[in-house]
Amino acid sequence: QVQLVESGGGLVQAGGSLRLSCAASGRTFSNYVMGWFRQAPGKEREFVALIIRSNTVYADSVKGRFTISGDSAKTTVYLQMSGLKPEDTAVYYCGARRFYSTSYRDYDYWGQGTQVTVSS
Repeated sequence: QVQLVESGGGLVQAGGSLRLSCAASGRTFSNYVMGWFRQAPGKEREFVALIIRSNTVYADSVKGRFTISGDSAKTTVYLQMSGLKPEDTAVYYCGARRFYSTSYRDYDYWGQGTQVTVSS
């Protein structure tokens, strides 16, 4: 059974940092796209970053502030967030799919999410 479990969320002041983790199990994810998405209240889920093999892609809103990484087997994928802003406040989700996409609708597997709150 495929499981994605996020952790590492919390409350942080603007300008601070957090590292989110996504623990993946239940199948081999080494050739999967692993993505981070976020959803703020009343808004649609949006793309944040993804990693496929060693290649990474970022949303413009987080480029230069967030870094996605993972071990080669993709058993754990991280999202290092720095320079956090109040507008980064959202539930952050880890997702997985076989082929490249930045659309949350295309992802097959999801975690339960972890709350990130940035105070001003």
